[in-house]
Amino acid sequence: MNNSMITASVSMGALQYKLDMLADNMANMNTAGYKRKSAAFEDIMTSLNPHTEDFNQAGRRTPLGFTQGWGARLASLQTDMTQGPLSETGLMTDLAIEGNGLFEVRTTGDIGGPRAFTRSGPFQLTPAANGDRLLVTNSGQHVVANTGNGEGFVRVPAGYDLSVAIDGTLTAVSSEGVAPIQLGSLKLVEVTNSDLLRTVADNLFGIPEGVNPNNVVRDAALLPNGERNVSVRQGFIEQSNVNMADEMTDLMIVQRAYQLTARAISSSEQMMGMANNLRG
Repeated sequence: MNNSMITASVSMGALQYKLDMLADNMANMNTAGYKRKSAAFEDIMTSLNPHTEDFNQAGRRTPLGFTQGWGARLASLQTDMTQGPLSETGLMTDLAIEGNGLFEVRTTGDIGGPRAFTRSGPFQLTPAANGDRLLVTNSGQHVVANTGNGEGFVRVPAGYDLSVAIDGTLTAVSSEGVAPIQLGSLKLVEVTNSDLLRTVADNLFGIPEGVNPNNVVRDAALLPNGERNVSVRQGFIEQSNVNMADEMTDLMIVQRAYQLTARAISSSEQMMGMANNLRG
């Protein structure tokens, strides 16, 4: 196989990953809290091939030798954490984050279980064994709160509704004139390095094994006035930050690049066939 076929075939593999990523973005355009993915590419290898001294002609301005590439590969998939538009629903269990923040959840029913994070806020209240209700994601992960006695799940007593303040403070309120009950505050984290966040199932983010969580997220910080730079909006959900026009533009560019690399393989095959058919 000649160099042009190697370069084209390798680049086609990288472009296929890009196409799959674009398809994933467009498929999740209407998924609440979804963050679009972008791809970064890099050269696999670039080699410098020497010229003979005969190429060093009078008037030549460039040094001897020519570079030869061997295609590109997908270096990384990056998550675009920019804010998506907010949509008002009026439901008390729908929550949206404004700012660089994530809700913290547990993928099991154990507060000591694996940590995960999400921007998707269409939550639900599911019944617990003692009649209370637990706040969970639409796929069943328990939402974490700072309860005053450490981390725990958001538990709303029977007969009460959930009220969430803009700073994430949780209060159980009743329409029967009963005194409200303080439930703590939502566990909110800020992203410090989005490149290390790993996308997992159910529109969640996780931290890869072997990576220090403190290098990826941190507790939402307080501003000098005592407020957080991350706020919570009850009765709203955040829409996907995918822009269909941008995705379609990228799709056309990638499809065109894929066609050109495929044509390079066809041209190389034709030239190899012509060389094989030569007669001395």
